[in-house]
Amino acid sequence: MKVTFSIRYSTRPGQILRITGSISALGGGKTDQSLRMRYLDDRYWTLDIDIPEAELSNGSPIAYRYILEQEGGDWVEEWDAGRRIDASLFGQHQVLFIDTWNHAGDIHHVFQTSPFQQVLLSHFTGEVDQQPAMSMPTHRFLVYCPLLSPDEELCVTGSDERMGAWQKNSTCDMQVIGDQWFTDLDLAGAPWPITYKYAVRDRKTKTILRYETGENRVIGHDEVCLGGYCQLNDGAARFNYDKWRGAGIAIPVFSLRSQQGFGVGEFTDIPKLVAWAKLAGLRMIQILPVNDTHVTGTWVDSYPYSAISAFALHPLYLNLEEAAGAAHADLLEGFVEERARLNRLPAIDYESVMKYKLDMISRLYKVAAHSIFESDAYTRFYQDNEYWLAPYAAFCYLREKYGSPYPSDWKADAVYDAEKVAKLCKPGTAAFNKTGLYLFTQYLLHIQLSHAHAEANRHGIILKGDIPIGVNRHGVEAWMEPALFDLGMQAGAPPDDFAIKGQNWGFPTYHWPRMEQDGYDWWKRRFTQMSRYFDAFRIDHILGFFRIWSIPMDAVEGIMGRFVPAIPVRPHEFEELGIKFNVSRFCQPYITDSILWELFGQDVHLFKSFLLDIDGRYRLKDEVSTQRKVEALFSDSDAQSQRIRQGLFDLISNVLMFEEPSSQGTAFHFRFNMHETMSFMHLPETEKASLKALYVDYFFKRQDKAWKRAAFHKLPALKKCTDMLICGEDLGLVPDCVPDVMNQLGILSMEVQRMPKKPGQEFFRPAMAPYLSVVTPSSHDMSTIRGWWAEDQERNQRFFLHELGQYAQPPVDCEPWIVRNIVRQHLHSPAMWAVFQMQDLLAMSAELRQQDVAGERINEPANPRHYWRYRMPLQLEELTTSYAFNEMLSDMLMDSARKH
Repeated sequence: MKVTFSIRYSTRPGQILRITGSISALGGGKTDQSLRMRYLDDRYWTLDIDIPEAELSNGSPIAYRYILEQEGGDWVEEWDAGRRIDASLFGQHQVLFIDTWNHAGDIHHVFQTSPFQQVLLSHFTGEVDQQPAMSMPTHRFLVYCPLLSPDEELCVTGSDERMGAWQKNSTCDMQVIGDQWFTDLDLAGAPWPITYKYAVRDRKTKTILRYETGENRVIGHDEVCLGGYCQLNDGAARFNYDKWRGAGIAIPVFSLRSQQGFGVGEFTDIPKLVAWAKLAGLRMIQILPVNDTHVTGTWVDSYPYSAISAFALHPLYLNLEEAAGAAHADLLEGFVEERARLNRLPAIDYESVMKYKLDMISRLYKVAAHSIFESDAYTRFYQDNEYWLAPYAAFCYLREKYGSPYPSDWKADAVYDAEKVAKLCKPGTAAFNKTGLYLFTQYLLHIQLSHAHAEANRHGIILKGDIPIGVNRHGVEAWMEPALFDLGMQAGAPPDDFAIKGQNWGFPTYHWPRMEQDGYDWWKRRFTQMSRYFDAFRIDHILGFFRIWSIPMDAVEGIMGRFVPAIPVRPHEFEELGIKFNVSRFCQPYITDSILWELFGQDVHLFKSFLLDIDGRYRLKDEVSTQRKVEALFSDSDAQSQRIRQGLFDLISNVLMFEEPSSQGTAFHFRFNMHETMSFMHLPETEKASLKALYVDYFFKRQDKAWKRAAFHKLPALKKCTDMLICGEDLGLVPDCVPDVMNQLGILSMEVQRMPKKPGQEFFRPAMAPYLSVVTPSSHDMSTIRGWWAEDQERNQRFFLHELGQYAQPPVDCEPWIVRNIVRQHLHSPAMWAVFQMQDLLAMSAELRQQDVAGERINEPANPRHYWRYRMPLQLEELTTSYAFNEMLSDMLMDSARKH
């Protein structure tokens, strides 16, 4: 069979289009064995190939895809378009495929994700008018059109009489298979070229409602397969896909408050939140990570981004009353009284909640586990999740056995052994009596979260989860697959307005080359697990897929880190700028008497004992030579200890550069904000400008292409493994390449009003948001609208004037009408989604907002020991019956919908 592949793609000089497919004649689906196509003109690349009969004999469809080879040798695969040669065409002598490049960033792909296909869009479920079967069609037209209403259908109209000859009420019917519309036509003898367009018409009246935008589509004489068959894959019909908009609520599960909750939000509270969200007109519920973080058994474990398992759910969120049911309700000793006490608290008492829940789960396990383990539902759950579930249960068992949460303390079990883990989780063994407790708990959590997800979807609302960028360095994954991580480094973030010393999250960084070897299988498994409970997810710190802020283990503050990967600065670059490169001066803490006086004034004597005087320049003694040593030496919480500790931290970080380990003095990396250090200020004036220029080049110019390449090695493969809607948290120091990569992949960005991405801009305007984005006035890592307003009155004046158009003096307190205006700005944004923290919505009401503004805040990124304990000030049941507030919010949502 002779096949001609022709793809519409306008390339630049140096670019080459290639094709590969599932048969050996097309390279066996391997990128490196793909076939080079022939440049036809500025519109088309083409390839003629004879497919041997042997390749067709099994009757299986042949899948194929296109690849763009870039000038530098990089490969870009088109998005999965489901291209195939159906077995029904194998009898044809000659077949021509005219394809359209399937770009991952095209807006219509968003509407092909599971939340839109299964929940948010109303789909026609009946029958379309069927065309009579055509024995010998010459052409098939295929096109996507994802945003049709149930009363609409697609048709094609064009210059040929078989397409209606452009008569408005005379068109060619189309049929639908899945999310593709098609029609078969016999265009033999047609006058070429043929012009055509797709149109939307009313299903009942057949009246055309709207035509495609842009120029007419054309089939020229060169696109006619004489004596054969031509299939035109036209991509997506050209309609405006940027009109759909939705609004959502963001709140951690632990922050939910209900009559039946046990002093903390639980999975069973999500359906109650769904009921309120539906009443108000919201379409999304966004939550923080819900993975198990149990390490110390104290409130420190409240940090939801430090999970001991990237897959296991947290027992904190289990509703005991529902888990016990009527059959075992008598086990919940003192439950009603303790629930009432905990529910009265303004914030979560994490330790009390966990202690009671773990005790009750253990009691319930002894009487209910057998019947659950014998059930078919549990068997399916275990089989689907065994790859992470058994290691997690074994990990928890060994943690209790050795009395330590750190695998390094586990003697013979410090190194993961798959066979031993399997034995520990085998029913009937002595160990299973204990490992079974964790299997049992995870199953109960799975049931409750699955039900919450199903309830949300049933009411037309999607759940959006959160994938943390890191994992606990002492958790299951690091124990099970240590080769996937760089355990000698810590992940974090460089300094910003919210954390002037940077952030040190403590997570190990990833060993990306090792992950690439198996196609990022670990990440794909995480995405698959997310899809069991969520329709969309937020990638926490998506910048980490471009480069990660990597901090040595001997450092405490994020300021001591650098980006990895990064192209280093070489000594010759300094020489070329007329700067004499001095490793000691640039890379070691620069400490002199004048610097000590500037930093510490009359307290200099507190620090002199930790320094060695070497010819007028000081060096730190060995016992305080790293921040980690200082932290251990000054662990007391008294004011003087804290003063000395921070002072020594500042001296240690008073460097211009870090030497790259193992580079033997050939590669260096600038310390972030180098120009703000005392060391820089004491340089000769003749060197400062040149050094600052090299610093700017290092951070903002030379890395961009490398970081873009790094992201394209990871993100396309990960995005392809899921049909969930993906949003990337792209805040902070955003490289220039990030928006382009996210646009190309169709990943939604995050736009925050108080964190503009454009240099020199004080406030981001929601009205300027790109369509594929999520706009929000605040996130869990920031103060709420009211908290932000209380921070800076001068800034408020500028915001009041320039963003709200108010010429008066702004009020000291952020009054409800101000919050309503800010919320309204976001609802009227062109962004696909506007998402609000619950605190910000409640702040629109003087009656529902809580009194303590500071108490609204969920997290303080600058504090690594922050207690995550915020709770709603009122119960969900009360919120649902707050009729005036709900009507106001509903009216605001409907008003924004009308304006769009």
